[in-house]
Amino acid sequence: MTATTPYQTPYDRIGGEDGVRRLVKVFYDLVETEPEGAPLRVMHNQGNGLAHAREAQFMFLSGFLGGPQLYVEQYRHSNVRQMHNHLSIGEVEAQSWLQCMEKALERTADEDTRHMLMQTFVRVANALRNQPAGDNPLKVTSA
Repeated sequence: MTATTPYQTPYDRIGGEDGVRRLVKVFYDLVETEPEGAPLRVMHNQGNGLAHAREAQFMFLSGFLGGPQLYVEQYRHSNVRQMHNHLSIGEVEAQSWLQCMEKALERTADEDTRHMLMQTFVRVANALRNQPAGDNPLKVTSA
């Protein structure tokens, strides 16, 4: 008889609330300081700002990863397209988000968890693009 490992949600695998907070902190620290984050800095500074984005992303990722549905409790939905429909998201913005998230996961998650989450995040980032390929609506190339 073989022992089975109990299923762990991505939320559990990343370390629960503390792990999600750490991931979001590292992610937005990268957005604020790394050249790859420049398109996201511009986008957030035209919107509600990075402080708002940090908390909203923590709330969203908590539920998205299988933990408490904090975003839904506050905003009554978790429709990621609706959350981003006011933004121009092209290839540059999607890649900026993915590059910063990949770096954040390298610092906060084990290899298997990173791989699993990045597969999902690539699909989501590409689904959120609402600008033609090659378009750069914010005209940002670096910090």
